[in-house]
Amino acid sequence: MTPMQLIFIFTAVASTVAAIMVVTRRNMVHAALFLVMTLFGVAVAFVLLEAPFLAVVQVVVYIGAIAILMIFAVMLTRNVTDDESGHPFNANVRLALLSAVFVFSLLVVTLGGWAQFSAIAPFANTSGAVAQLGEALAAADGYVLAFEVASMLLLGALVGAIFVVWPRQAEND
Repeated sequence: MTPMQLIFIFTAVASTVAAIMVVTRRNMVHAALFLVMTLFGVAVAFVLLEAPFLAVVQVVVYIGAIAILMIFAVMLTRNVTDDESGHPFNANVRLALLSAVFVFSLLVVTLGGWAQFSAIAPFANTSGAVAQLGEALAAADGYVLAFEVASMLLLGALVGAIFVVWPRQAEND
C-alpha cells in the first residue's frame, strides 16, 4: 500500500466519522466544528486528486466563510449548548441510519449495473482555464465588484444578527 493510499484511507475515515458526528450531535457548536473537520477532509481529497484550485476554493469558501459564519450564528443564538436529556444522539437516529443504509444500497445496486461507472475519464489540461478564471475574478472589469457587493451583504447580515440577539436594556430605565 502506498503512502498516498494510506493518507486517502485515513482522510476518508476521518471525514466520514466527522460527517456522522455532524448529524448526531445535539450541541450545535460541536456539530459546526465537526462540519469544519469534514470540509477539511474534502479539501485533502482534492489535493490527493491533484486539483489544488478546488482544494483552495474548498478551504477559502467553505471552511473560511460558510462554516465560520455558521459558527458565529450558532454562538449568537441563545441556549444552543443546553442539553437537558444528556443523551448525545438525536431521537431519530435509528430511522436516519436505516434510511442511510437503504439509500446507500440503492446507489450501489443502481451504479453497479451501469457500464460507464467504471470508465476512466481522459486527462484534461485545465491550467489555462484556471488562470483565466483567476484573472476574471480579480480583474477590475471582471467580477471583483460582485465579490465586494456580496461581502458587504454578508457583513450587513452578520451585524444585523448581532443586533437582533444583543441583550437590550429595558425601555423604562
